[in-house]
Amino acid sequence: MAIGPVQLIVLGFTHPDFHGEVIAELERLRASDEIRVIDALAVYKDPKGEIEVEHLSNLTPDEAVELGSKVGALVGLGIAGEEGLEMGAALGAVAAADGVRIFDDGQAWDVLAEIPDDSAAALLLIEHQWAVPLRDAIARAGGFRLADGFVSPLDLVGIGLVTAEEAAQLDELENAASAPS
Repeated sequence: MAIGPVQLIVLGFTHPDFHGEVIAELERLRASDEIRVIDALAVYKDPKGEIEVEHLSNLTPDEAVELGSKVGALVGLGIAGEEGLEMGAALGAVAAADGVRIFDDGQAWDVLAEIPDDSAAALLLIEHQWAVPLRDAIARAGGFRLADGFVSPLDLVGIGLVTAEEAAQLDELENAASAPS
């Protein structure tokens, strides 16, 4: 297959204070061919829950033209307004007619509802290029993905991967911005 496993990561920011560190790290990963950022959006929710969207990307101009706004299509953000919504619906209808299984309401993940009012989120659609050979070997052996997810640092203590102190530090680092001020 031409594309590796793809993951949507949603990162929350209570009071975004960007200094270029996140983009710099994404650029470093891109240069290493470990991951490819397919698309990225910054979503801002005001105190009333109104949404403002900004497209972010470290794609080359040619890649950006080829891929378009995939995150917006995936989470139902019609960045191109009604025209974009209609185009997405038409593409979904074509896929369904071709026998492609489309998400039903029971499988939908309402990413936008999880973003708290008066905060921001970065939605990153990434391709795990490092995993292509592993994924293909698993498929050749008749294997398939049953589930996936990130494991909390606190859960790693129970299996002896980190100490309680290390887990507390990692958990604090991951959740510091979400704590009430």
